[in-house]
Amino acid sequence: MIKAIYFQFGATWLACLMAGLLVGTRGALSAGLAGLACLLPNLWFALRLKAAAKAQRSSPVARFFVGECIKVAASAGLLVIAVKAYPNMHWPSFLVGMLMALQASFLAFWKKP
Repeated sequence: MIKAIYFQFGATWLACLMAGLLVGTRGALSAGLAGLACLLPNLWFALRLKAAAKAQRSSPVARFFVGECIKVAASAGLLVIAVKAYPNMHWPSFLVGMLMALQASFLAFWKKP
């Protein structure tokens, strides 16, 4: 699971770099905010699952679904906060940063351990 976080971080960094080269600082910041809004809740979720695997207190399925609901809500909340906090948002860069961060976790399944 942590490997997926590394891929998301790399994709966010790549999106910032591409948006920075094409649009400038405004694009890089927009892509970075979107990527971090997706990356941080996923990092929390991965760390929570890793800690819960050691504890074994309650049902693993229930822990997973509660954590997933919290992760989705946190991602949506962070995206709203990013849009409200940075009114000069470059929307194409924002969307590309978000899409790259969300889709990068699928690369972790293709890479062999």
